Amino acid sequence: MRTLIFVLTFISPPFFKKVLLKWFCGASIGRNVHVGWFSAVMGRHIELGDFSEIRALSIIKCEGDVKIGAYSVISNMVLVYGASGLTLGERCYVGPQCLINVDRDVRFGNVSAIGPRSMIFTHGSFLPYTEGYWVKFDGVTIGDYVWIAAGVFIQPGVTIGNNVFVNSRSVLTHEVAEGDVVSGNPAQSIGSMQKLKRAMKPGRVDVASKQILRHFSEEVLQKKMKLEVNEDENSTSFRYRGRDYLLSLVPSNDKNALNGELDDKKRCIFLVNRPNWLPPEKLKDRLIFDLTTLSTDKSRDKIHVELWEFMRMYFGVTFKFK
Repeated sequence: MRTLIFVLTFISPPFFKKVLLKWFCGASIGRNVHVGWFSAVMGRHIELGDFSEIRALSIIKCEGDVKIGAYSVISNMVLVYGASGLTLGERCYVGPQCLINVDRDVRFGNVSAIGPRSMIFTHGSFLPYTEGYWVKFDGVTIGDYVWIAAGVFIQPGVTIGNNVFVNSRSVLTHEVAEGDVVSGNPAQSIGSMQKLKRAMKPGRVDVASKQILRHFSEEVLQKKMKLEVNEDENSTSFRYRGRDYLLSLVPSNDKNALNGELDDKKRCIFLVNRPNWLPPEKLKDRLIFDLTTLSTDKSRDKIHVELWEFMRMYFGVTFKFK
């Protein structure tokens, strides 16, 4: 029966997959969950958090529990299989074409990612154990704020601490300490995250936000959407589908930054780096990305959706919906 439900889920259109998982598997499914074409999930208990995604052509076939946290993404052509379970915390990412063996539990903390074509194994054997060859079963645990780059191989029993970077093509054979930067085969420590990470005071967040908006304008508005834009220090204005837009940063330290720019006839999208800032009451058509709380409005506006996804995928900044 479970195999039949798995096959039906695999071939069903995305809107019907969640119905099958709820009815026949008792799955707990949050708001705005997406399971893509030719993808399927099997597990003893299934929990898909708010705004989580399992993208097209991905298979999760576990005998244990499957838990995918809010805003987490399993990308295309991922294979997860085995006798135990998979747990992803919130705001995690599993890149395209990853393979994760879960003969023992695999657990990710929050805000952790593994890059494309990486592999995790919890079971290692092939040669006959009865003839003296080795076999190993052991789970893999990945902490919070861990970035595992592309093409990494993780062996059974590895534990990765919090706030770690693993360079691409590395092979992990042993524990990685909290705050470490590792690379190589076998992976060795080459530095610390404390030295690499900048201290982000409000002014630096302003500068970083300007860079994000400038990059969004170049890569999405101009190249992808073919829009003509007008830019100044903190704002970008353009016209899309007959509507005028203003995309603007509200910096941390300049109370007059938007004076003279606001127009109640435009749709305004603000990237706000000032606590408790609210737009003028005359602006009815506005959307806010609040950098101080990492929250934003829920909207179907195309520009808002593009900016939300752009910041998440290219700069690692995920905003939760209010």
